[in-house]
Amino acid sequence: GVTRLLLTRIPFFKEIIVSSFSCDSCSWSNTEIQSAGRIQEQGVRYALAVTSRQDMNREVVKTDCASARIPELDFEIPAFSQKGVLTTIEGIIDRAVAGLEQDQPARRATDKEVAGKIDEFIGKLRQLKEVNSPFTFILDDPSGNSFVENPQAPQRDEALVVTHYRRSPQQSAMLGLEGEEVDAKPPDAAEDLRDEVLQFNTNCPECNAPASTNMKLVQIPHFKEVIIMATNCDSCGHRTNEVKSGGAIEPRGTRITLRITDPSDMTRDILKSETCSVEIPELEFELGMGALGGKFTTLEGLLKDIRDLVEKNPFTLGDSSTPSRTGKLQEFVGKLQDVKGKIQAHFIMDDPAGNSYLQNVYAPEEDPELRVQRYERTFEQNEELGLNDMKTEGYETEAASGR
Repeated sequence: GVTRLLLTRIPFFKEIIVSSFSCDSCSWSNTEIQSAGRIQEQGVRYALAVTSRQDMNREVVKTDCASARIPELDFEIPAFSQKGVLTTIEGIIDRAVAGLEQDQPARRATDKEVAGKIDEFIGKLRQLKEVNSPFTFILDDPSGNSFVENPQAPQRDEALVVTHYRRSPQQSAMLGLEGEEVDAKPPDAAEDLRDEVLQFNTNCPECNAPASTNMKLVQIPHFKEVIIMATNCDSCGHRTNEVKSGGAIEPRGTRITLRITDPSDMTRDILKSETCSVEIPELEFELGMGALGGKFTTLEGLLKDIRDLVEKNPFTLGDSSTPSRTGKLQEFVGKLQDVKGKIQAHFIMDDPAGNSYLQNVYAPEEDPELRVQRYERTFEQNEELGLNDMKTEGYETEAASGR
């Protein structure tokens, strides 16, 4: 067949595309319309009081997403049940009648009662075309691209009420739109970063080949934002990840003490910043700040990283180690393995910057095995963090006077 397209404009409305298809073999034909413009900022609702035969000849543009109703008959043509069409009110009724009559022969053979009710309703629709009594025709289009003719344009038509409205979230979702909430506050930049993985180019720390680093801002429940950075090198296969605090240094330091009593404690989430030191008194073990860098893992994962740090050091258990030191460290690795559930121990995290975190599985209630202490930093701790020489207030005037 052949499809013909016509771009035309309806007076006092907008541009539309009329599509007409015809087949020479079976003589089947079909016409559709599509809006040539974009979806409007507001939906539109036309309510026409049909009182005469002239009203039945009013032109109507009905898009795919528009619904048509006649309240007097409790009749509705739902959205997306018909293709867009350029027709008249009488034409819309005729299309509805044709659609109902299409399956009537099959209904009469299977269910005569339902077929009889539909025949009765079809009769009521046909009587509407005679306009023996007035009725209301309502056309509702969330996209704002439907239209009912006003023959008196540009004058006002008393029988036609046009209402523009703001789309509901459900209507916006039906149209495939997002962000229709006008009153919604503009999104915060941090909120945008939580849903996006940033990537920037860098060099591999092992082979210096070009690599890429992924960065993601993550919100830890009952804590704060952290930045997770991961680097993967395609040349040598080196992979590394690190966690940076997404907030400022806290006014006071934090000391977190967990009494490990059950193997389930190994699954607690841990955020260890680069300024945090770790201590296990039962093993006489202490890990200073800066070791292992920043990590966001579980308690079991951090103990595994500590064990790998000991085992992969050539001066402890490698070729350069001494027999006496090797025996002691192997014993320590065995005890570290037992912490995962065989023995009870205290796990202490001391972070002067206050940016470390250990999950409270009972949150927001108190955890009987977890104690969090806030303390004032010493001068030496502030010196290590570079806070003693940092001035955030009044430095503008001093800089001006120094010049």
